[in-house]
Amino acid sequence: MNQAGFLVAALAAMAISLSACVVAPASRPDYIEPVLVAPPPPRAEYVGPPPMPGYVWISGSWHWRGGRYEWGPGYWAPPRPGYRWVPYRWERKGDHWQQHGGRWDRG
Repeated sequence: MNQAGFLVAALAAMAISLSACVVAPASRPDYIEPVLVAPPPPRAEYVGPPPMPGYVWISGSWHWRGGRYEWGPGYWAPPRPGYRWVPYRWERKGDHWQQHGGRWDRG
């Protein structure tokens, strides 16, 4: 393969791999409208052992989608050196509720 053909193939592979990437703010909630209903209590989850040493448990939480709460189950995530997981939490603000957290913070 000549140099031009290799360059075209490399750029095509890069474009395909980057097409699946999504960049979104880490703590932006999925909803726009004010949430007037308090979230249900958290569900009990079976955590079990991590798939590999050092993995971090990301607890499940309630998310506001489509005008109602939906449970997002917990999962194990690979560690991020220098970061700590800030769990999701709901906070009352006047007459509505707002979700915070659910992000990696420099620790």
